[in-house]
Amino acid sequence: MTHHPAADLPIVERARAHGARTAVVAPEGAFTYAQLLDASARVAAALLDGAADLAEARVAFLAPPGWDYVAVQWGIWRAGGIAVPLAVSHPPAELAYVIRDADAAVVVAHPEFVEVLRPLADADGRRFITTADALGAEAGPLPVVDEARRAMIVYTSGTTGRPKGAVTTHATLRAQVTSLVRAWEWTADDRTLLVLPLHHVHGIVNVLACALWAGAECGILPRFDADETWRVIERGRLTLFMAVPTVYARLIAAYDAAEPERRARMGAGCRAMRLMVSGSAALPVRTLERWREISGHVLLERYGMTEIGMALGNPLHGERRPGFVGRPFPGMDVRLVDDDGALVQPGTPGEVEVRGPNVFLEYWRRSEPTAEAFRDGWFRTGDVGVVEDGYWRLLGRRSVDILKTGGFKVSALEIKEVLRTHPAVAECAVVGVPDEAWGERVCAAVETAPGAVLSLEALRAWAREHLAPYKLPRALCIVDALPRNAMGKVVKPEVAKLFPSSEEAQ
Repeated sequence: MTHHPAADLPIVERARAHGARTAVVAPEGAFTYAQLLDASARVAAALLDGAADLAEARVAFLAPPGWDYVAVQWGIWRAGGIAVPLAVSHPPAELAYVIRDADAAVVVAHPEFVEVLRPLADADGRRFITTADALGAEAGPLPVVDEARRAMIVYTSGTTGRPKGAVTTHATLRAQVTSLVRAWEWTADDRTLLVLPLHHVHGIVNVLACALWAGAECGILPRFDADETWRVIERGRLTLFMAVPTVYARLIAAYDAAEPERRARMGAGCRAMRLMVSGSAALPVRTLERWREISGHVLLERYGMTEIGMALGNPLHGERRPGFVGRPFPGMDVRLVDDDGALVQPGTPGEVEVRGPNVFLEYWRRSEPTAEAFRDGWFRTGDVGVVEDGYWRLLGRRSVDILKTGGFKVSALEIKEVLRTHPAVAECAVVGVPDEAWGERVCAAVETAPGAVLSLEALRAWAREHLAPYKLPRALCIVDALPRNAMGKVVKPEVAKLFPSSEEAQ
């Protein structure tokens, strides 16, 4: 192999120093850093297929969280490509949209997803390979990949309805990872468990990339399962754990249903850890308090987005305030401004704006939305916050059309446009209603077509073909007419009143 190691990306270079240590423990087995370097070199060679450099060609890949995912992600980077992770929960229509929007040159599929992805690749004449074929290739010369190059496109639902691809460079990813490694004091002795999806920065950056940067061990479950997660925690080997409020709510439910002897093991497993983090959605104080009773941990709440990685977090050492998202992470500038972009007075709500090396490069091939997302070099998050006694608290979003459910940010407009194509739907509105387990529940109010009958079950079954599971309505209200203002616009707050919140629903 003629490749010279000194030209490697920093995360790859660091892996060489941890060669014999365990990097990944997945359903496929336990793998060292040396094996990750070998496997990713094979994947890179397969992707290059004789070429010298992918030169930022997009590679869309779909694999359940596990060894194949990690090897393919690193292989794409080492070949000079841009990784475009696809979501295992998405129906073919959403997968096809991402593949086409990213204009992927290559589509890589785990054997589990070959039947879904091959037709999508073939339809556009894109190169298709399986993870098995990629991992079976012979390693060869690899290109020098500069950190300024684009590394990844993660799709986020934008206010325009269709998901936009947020582009990060290798330098951006390094900034995001090193900020968290420093703030949370990751070391090679850490052991974590990944239970989050890997098409989302929470799983990709906060857990997987941080662990591999630090030389730590990352256990991976192919999907979140409360009982299986508890089994791993009970062994008492984990040092840190990160999840969304919905996951903690399910872990609490499983704990409450367990026998007393098992509960003792569960609690002891949590107490063996040094850090437990919650993010991607507001953590209900009730969940935080119950988790503290079970685990002895005050969950560390933090705030971030696809476009910026993590911006704010409660301290590792020091007071963690319930309902607050702490202070800016190392290397991040965060400010609050009014509608005109002027700084607000202390204690006054304003829009959260972020600046720093963690901030993404652009929305893929969308110059106007990219320009609109920035003001004087600051990224406009669309979130409204306030600083009280030095700690940041989020008050909501400027746009009522962006909902957060189960840790995922979804567009109410996108869901509405899909539901409107249902034959029984004449008109509809989609809103988020506060929910203890989900953060916000996706609710649809519908004016039905003349003579049509529609149930929630029927609508969900139909919508499952077009939308990811977390975008499906969890409540349906049939109305004679949607509430509208004098201009004929639907009044979202009035629509929301049609649905009880989770506390009222019980």
